[in-house]
Amino acid sequence: MKCNINGIDGVLRVIVGIVLITLSLMGTIGWWGWLGLILIATGLFRFCPMYTMLNVSTCNKE
Repeated sequence: MKCNINGIDGVLRVIVGIVLITLSLMGTIGWWGWLGLILIATGLFRFCPMYTMLNVSTCNKE
């Protein structure tokens, strides 16, 4: 897996994922808040399969 998510993008994904899961646990939103797990995983691994399919990368060119 080649990195295709930069630091800022990864941090934002983790934050939004945590917010979604928290809202789901509080009952504010439904079960779909657990999709925040996907955002957390992609943010931590710095790899997004959708970015690969769309040929997008937010990583700096090395």
